[in-house]
This record gives sequence, C-alpha cells and structure tokens, in this order.
Amino acid sequence: MYRRQLSYYFSTPIAYIAIALYLLAISLLLWVVPGQWNIIDSGYAQVDGLFAIAPWLLLLLCPALTMQLFAEERLSGTWELLLTKPVSLGRIVLGKYFAAWTVVLLAQLPCLVHLAAVSDIAEPAGNIDSGAFICAFTGLVLVSAALTAIGTWAASIAKSQIVCFLVAFIAGFLVFYAFDLISPRVAPLGLNYHLQSLSAGVMDLRDIVYFFTVTTLFAALAILQLKHTEV
Repeated sequence: MYRRQLSYYFSTPIAYIAIALYLLAISLLLWVVPGQWNIIDSGYAQVDGLFAIAPWLLLLLCPALTMQLFAEERLSGTWELLLTKPVSLGRIVLGKYFAAWTVVLLAQLPCLVHLAAVSDIAEPAGNIDSGAFICAFTGLVLVSAALTAIGTWAASIAKSQIVCFLVAFIAGFLVFYAFDLISPRVAPLGLNYHLQSLSAGVMDLRDIVYFFTVTTLFAALAILQLKHTEV
C-alpha cells in the first residue's frame, strides 16, 4: 500500500507541484522578499526564519497531499475493491499515511541547502550553530508527521477533496496554534509550543512523546472513522 500510494504521487504532478511551491515560497521569503525572515536583511548567519516560515507552509502542504488519500479511491471505485484484499484497514491507512509523510519529508530535505549557504557566507565560514539547527529541523519533521496524521484523519471523514483540505487545514491550525491564543496555561497542548522548545535547541523527551502521541491519536481516529463508515 505504501509503494502504491507513493507511486501515485510521483506518477501525477501532485507531489512535484506541491514540493516545488513549498521550496519556492521558503526560498523567496528567506532570500528575496524583504522582511524579518530575510537572511541578508538580518545581518546574521542564521536560518531562524526557516523554522518560522516552514510550519505555516506545512499547514497547506500536508492537507494538499492528504486530501485525496481516500477520496480518489472512492471516486474511481477502487476503494471497495481494495477492502476485499487480504490487507487490514489499519495497514491500508498507515501505508497511505507513511507515503504522504515521505513526500513531505522529501520537501524538507532541500531546505538543508539554506544551512549550507548560510554556513558558507558566515564570518568565519562554518560559524553556525549546527546543533540548534538539528534540533529545530527535528521539530519540523515531527510537526510534519503530526500534520500529515491530521490530514489523514480529515481525509477519512469527508468524500470531497476540497472539504478534506479545509478540514485538515482548520484542524491543523487549531492543534498547532489555537492553544497559544487561548492561554499560556494550555499552550503545552499545542504543536507550536513543543516546536518552539525544539527550535530553541533543547531536545526534550517530553516534546518527542507529545508529537508521537498526537500523530498516533489522529492516525487511530482515521482508522476508527473508516471502520465506522464501512460498517
């Protein structure tokens, strides 16, 4: 199922367009568009802007990649056929989830070019906190895992791809940022709180457990929703 879904992504323009737009937006905001995230304007050899921009773009990228996970199968009539195969529903959902997450991770890898570029222009060359970058980059990987799981859940509850995208975006935004807006007391319930902890260069087991819990929860909800739908 994983190979099948991954093959689908790269046999259509979906993955290429999504990754290209994601990388283009980050590159323009870091190097071209004037502002607080522009590396040249900041005068410092740092890529903090990457970790401020990327989560918001992931709120769009993950829903864009997950909105068709089940809708396309239902539309083409292959969903019922897929369910007759000797493969559990859980394996089907997880296979599709990991395929979508793989594409998101492939979109993250070229971002390492920005680290190399900043390291090259630093004075002296290479004078950059690579440890802090690794922690923050790990945070992005974990956020993408959670948002992809949220998108998978959204795809399980709606048949329309547009509705799936909107549900995934809204749910992702709420889990990512809404708790910060409500109160500092409930901020630890949100993705942003734990991402900021990792972005500060602190690798805390509690943050890892939190991301794993959110990812597992929404993946399980997707499986339960589809089981309920098919009953």
